[in-house]
Amino acid sequence: MIPDKAPKEDVFHAGGALKKNAHVPNFENYKELYLKSIENPDEFWSDIAKDFYWKSKHTGQFLDYNFDVTKGEIYIKCMEGATTNICYNVLDRNVHERKLGDKVAFYWEGNEPGDVMKVTYRELLQQVCQFANVLKSQGVKKGDRVSIYMPMVVELVVAMLACVRIGAVHSIVFAGFSAESLCDRILNSQCSLLITADGFYRGDKLINLKVIADDALQKCRDRSFPVQRCIMLKHLSKEVEAAPLVSQSPPAKRTCPDLQQEKQKDGVKKIRPVPQVPWNPEVDQCWRSLLSGASDECEPEWCDSEDPLFILYTSGSTGKPKGVLHTVSGYMLYVATTFKLVFDYQPDDVYWCTADIGWITGHSYITYGPLANGATSVLFEGLPTYPDVSRMWEIVDKYQVTKFYTAPTAIRLLMKYGSEPVQKYNRESLKVLGTVGEPINPEAWQWYYSVVGEKRCPVVDTFWQTETGGHVLTPLPAATPMKPGSATFPFFGVVPAILNESGEELEGPCEGYLVFKQPWPGVMRTVYGNHQRFETTYFKKFPGYYVSGDGCRRDKDGYYWITGRMDDMLNVSGFLPTEHTPGHLLSTAEVESALGEHAAVAEAAVVSRLHPVKGESLYCFVTLTDGVGFNRTLEAELKKQVREKIGAIATPDFIQNAPSLPKTRSGKIMRRVLRKIARNERDLGDLSTLADSSVIEQLFLNRCCGAV
Repeated sequence: MIPDKAPKEDVFHAGGALKKNAHVPNFENYKELYLKSIENPDEFWSDIAKDFYWKSKHTGQFLDYNFDVTKGEIYIKCMEGATTNICYNVLDRNVHERKLGDKVAFYWEGNEPGDVMKVTYRELLQQVCQFANVLKSQGVKKGDRVSIYMPMVVELVVAMLACVRIGAVHSIVFAGFSAESLCDRILNSQCSLLITADGFYRGDKLINLKVIADDALQKCRDRSFPVQRCIMLKHLSKEVEAAPLVSQSPPAKRTCPDLQQEKQKDGVKKIRPVPQVPWNPEVDQCWRSLLSGASDECEPEWCDSEDPLFILYTSGSTGKPKGVLHTVSGYMLYVATTFKLVFDYQPDDVYWCTADIGWITGHSYITYGPLANGATSVLFEGLPTYPDVSRMWEIVDKYQVTKFYTAPTAIRLLMKYGSEPVQKYNRESLKVLGTVGEPINPEAWQWYYSVVGEKRCPVVDTFWQTETGGHVLTPLPAATPMKPGSATFPFFGVVPAILNESGEELEGPCEGYLVFKQPWPGVMRTVYGNHQRFETTYFKKFPGYYVSGDGCRRDKDGYYWITGRMDDMLNVSGFLPTEHTPGHLLSTAEVESALGEHAAVAEAAVVSRLHPVKGESLYCFVTLTDGVGFNRTLEAELKKQVREKIGAIATPDFIQNAPSLPKTRSGKIMRRVLRKIARNERDLGDLSTLADSSVIEQLFLNRCCGAV
């Protein structure tokens, strides 16, 4: 599976300086460790587990599992019998055992240049313990679910770590999602409490988060699930002590005495209007007020290895988001190890992942992975294009970032502005570049490597999913010769295979379904509250394998190339000009459902279409009810409907009037035909099952004029 020798032609190599001190310095070392991880996983992972604190040790085999639905229930168990606490391992251990209390955990860079803060490991531990005590005072206990709907602020990290410190399960909802989406997630996981903020700015745009959160809570009440408590952080308020407030509005965030705040000397912070915050004294409580009286000592709750850690929702092909459940020990080991080896983390590094914590990338590679290694990270609230397109490189120089991790979408967007905005800054600190969220096209890879990294920084093109917990196919910076656009080889403990439609494993150069033959510690354990859906989605199609849902090609050198989704899912980028997150997996059924709720829509079908910046975009076909005409006003209404139901990230790029849709005689929509029409490709393939061929030409005639 892994070639004996690395290829020497048409590949890129890391420089000698990086190889000298790398954790995995060459391809031979990678192969040796990989074989050990596959042939003797108990020994491989047990060696890694020695670096963590365990209240009690595990008994029996390290990993126990069943991937074959024909042999019984699917399960994955890691380190059964062991007890630990992930918060203790990422904070207490670093402060007390590794003596990293004064080391900076996060440099926080706000939306506005000059709005900055730093927090050390000791300060973060104190804040987390205080907020953990706040949660306990609100009746939150081990196993309870807590919903978090916050911007990219240090307090978001505090909230999630406070949850896991007391054994509660956090469910973070990206702050770009709508009230309807937030409500759905609260209801599905039966959250007992919501943590949010007053609002935040993304570029020049105000996001009034509390208004959206209140709308979601009202929707919960309407569905007979009243959430009794909402804790709100006053993030946008200025640092002023006003006269006693009659409205019971909470005090300002910036009165916080135990987080060091530094204003950039030459930075001028814009004065922006603070949103009017709705306040319900029966439900709402103020973050700062609650924190002010809380003790900064909180004994961690010791959790079993397979206790739930967090739920994170991702789109499902049925249109109903599914709660991916990760558990304590395996996830902790896997994200810590992937972070250390994939980014070749060294103690003096400053690491920056530009994703939002609302996605799995932020969970694994902003919070848990870096903190488990005692790393210093940049936490960024803003946009890569605000206030100008040099913002990322200005931040790289400002904090002397050494390891940088972003989305191909952001790279493609910045490519449009040329090299001059990049070259205004020297970026000499950079050592490793990474990409996440979707496959990167070779042209963008080359620009990233040549212009941003000046041909001296290896690019780690990582493939993984919310479900995998961490990287599963990825280069290691010093060890893997790179091919632009290839995720290269499997990480330790991961055994990929490529299957044809009949479920037969393909050897050598081939293309087909990407599957995995055995678990790794960080893989998801179930869909929250619906184990049958877990089995059906990931294990039913090919018994004995975890089915990723992605297509994959393996070349003559054994390199893996991700070719895209094999089902009705789209990798829609978070990088609208208002986002900077990696690609978000969005189901076509989810968007179709939102469109179908509009009174004018009789039927909708949604497909993906290539986009030069975002990777994939949404192209929607709508069949209208009798007597309704298609016009710009209706198009705007439909886009608004999707935004409100799902979030801005799902806003359709194109909506086409489709008097009829191409269907088989049994009534199934032929989506492959719609994809061809969306892309203006006339080679439609076999149409023998099409019930009415006359609809095809009409659909081509009605194509959206901007969809060239």
